[in-house]
Amino acid sequence: MALIRTDAVATGGRPTAKVSPAPGRRPSGRWTALAFLAPLVVYLLVFYAYPLYRNIELSVHDYTPRAFVQGDPEFTGLDNYRAVLSDDAFLAALRNTALFTLVSIAFQYALGLALAVFFQRGFRLSAVLRAMFLVPWLLPLIVSASTWSWMLNSDNGIVNAFLRAFGIGQINWLTSPGTALLSVTVANIWLGIPFNLVILYAGLQNIPASLYEAAGLDGANAWQRFWRITFPLLRPVSAITLLLGLIYTLKVVDIIWIMTRGGPADASATLAIWSYREAFGTGQPDFSPAAAVGNLLILIAFAAGLLHVRMQRKEGIS
Repeated sequence: MALIRTDAVATGGRPTAKVSPAPGRRPSGRWTALAFLAPLVVYLLVFYAYPLYRNIELSVHDYTPRAFVQGDPEFTGLDNYRAVLSDDAFLAALRNTALFTLVSIAFQYALGLALAVFFQRGFRLSAVLRAMFLVPWLLPLIVSASTWSWMLNSDNGIVNAFLRAFGIGQINWLTSPGTALLSVTVANIWLGIPFNLVILYAGLQNIPASLYEAAGLDGANAWQRFWRITFPLLRPVSAITLLLGLIYTLKVVDIIWIMTRGGPADASATLAIWSYREAFGTGQPDFSPAAAVGNLLILIAFAAGLLHVRMQRKEGIS
């Protein structure tokens, strides 16, 4: 039961009743905070912590379809990781992953930034054009990949038809080891430009227009305003955009699988494709090596995240 205490108000001398919490009663604010926090904790445990645990558990056992059914996989320790790292396909897949990821995020960022600066000026139909640039981002990935496969088809693709009009012979975009990785990289760049455009355009809106006006009065040209004002002030937004692009591109499977299935002769096989192929792409699934490759990708993404946090802290200190 609450205790009622009566005090006199200094101004009027009238008694005022104050209710103090009963002894032993906890403030309700703590329970309210826990109630709001609980859904997030459950979400992180169910969709992040448990799948990560299962992936690690898969990678240190010999999981076969029979072991899945019977529930008695053999413990192998780090043997799956040793097998993956010593496989002849590992270095090729690592090189393809590095090329595919770095080239994709570099061009996605550069083109997205150029478009964001272009739309920042504001002109008639600017909003309509920005909406049109979001179309690749909104399309289902299977539709986008199938469209690119048709466009780059060696026999009746629109790209080769266009090149033939200029006297250029047939190019086997998806079936030649020299062009397969380039083809899937171009498709992935096209898909990622809208994301960079949206994030960077939002970042540009936070830069005060007065800075550009002052620079213009000091005689700065367009390039100087971009290099001295826009680019430095966009650095925090650029960092998180590149980090998210890196994490997304590392795990790209659908675009490459639909267009080339990692071929020909593993010319476009990345670590993500290798992991998917081991688990689901053959008639004899091998889940444990696939989980080991997936964990290597997680470590790469985790290292990139740590580097981002370290750079942000260093900039904050400086």
